[in-house]
Amino acid sequence: MLISYVIPCYRSELTLAGVVGEINDTMAKMDGYDHEIILVNDSSPDGTWQVIKDLVRENPNITGIDFAKNFGQHSGLLAGIREAKGDYIICLDDDGQTPANEAGLLIEAIDNGADAVYARYDHKKHSLFRNFGTFMNEKMAEHMLGKPKDLFVSSYFGVKRFVADEMTKYENAYPYVIGLVLRSTRKIVNVKVNHRNREVGTSGYTFSKLINLWINGFTAFSVKPLRIATGFGGIFAFLGFAYGIYTIIKRFVVPDVPLGFSALMSAIVFIGGMLMLMLGLTGEYIGRMYVSMNNSPQYVIREKITGEKDKQ
Repeated sequence: MLISYVIPCYRSELTLAGVVGEINDTMAKMDGYDHEIILVNDSSPDGTWQVIKDLVRENPNITGIDFAKNFGQHSGLLAGIREAKGDYIICLDDDGQTPANEAGLLIEAIDNGADAVYARYDHKKHSLFRNFGTFMNEKMAEHMLGKPKDLFVSSYFGVKRFVADEMTKYENAYPYVIGLVLRSTRKIVNVKVNHRNREVGTSGYTFSKLINLWINGFTAFSVKPLRIATGFGGIFAFLGFAYGIYTIIKRFVVPDVPLGFSALMSAIVFIGGMLMLMLGLTGEYIGRMYVSMNNSPQYVIREKITGEKDKQ
């Protein structure tokens, strides 16, 4: 049984070797399994790619992929999954916070019949900002993508080969891995693992990157935002019509009461803002269709190296 580990890497020159070493030590204790590691450098500005090249030279079971520019974590995951040859694919972070020595729990869950498994943390060691981002991502996936309420999704997960094959069929721009998993299977479980403190550096997710991730999530695999916008449009149209009838009746019943200019302007500004929001949402969908029609790539690989080639 071959297990493929996929790790998207960004600013991890100080932590990556430790993560790889932990994977190798863990798999050495597990009988009946072989493993490979795919490291995807998302155009890190530090020495991450050099660390990957050094690791490839030392480990024949490692493949290194270097992106030509920064495409994001989800593009890195898909690139690694496409390269993976394993029966199971385990994806984890490069910072050491996702414990590679507990990968056996994910593998056991898949052995027991799950198609996909996500690590669940009792106490996340992220910052308050990151935890808020995780909460928002959970709610977005729940309402927009149909994620079960009791399912916790994280960056530490594993899938069977057929799920990975289904995920890699997605070739458009703006990949969103959680959506790809959810549309491939509903046989998804959680296992509890520990979450470690970050020992080096800070999270690569800024506020703008989190916003882009949320927008990508609910526009890539769901038309619910458009339906919500349509519903709001219908509600405000009805309220506007009802208020117009009320104004006409009020003019006849109490002709001396002046019409409220401030209230009218407030209504115009509010409704105008809602219209602009709905148009912007529609434009986001149209823009993504335009980008996809122009065959915008999910990622561009500058270089790929494998331990087997170096060994030969």
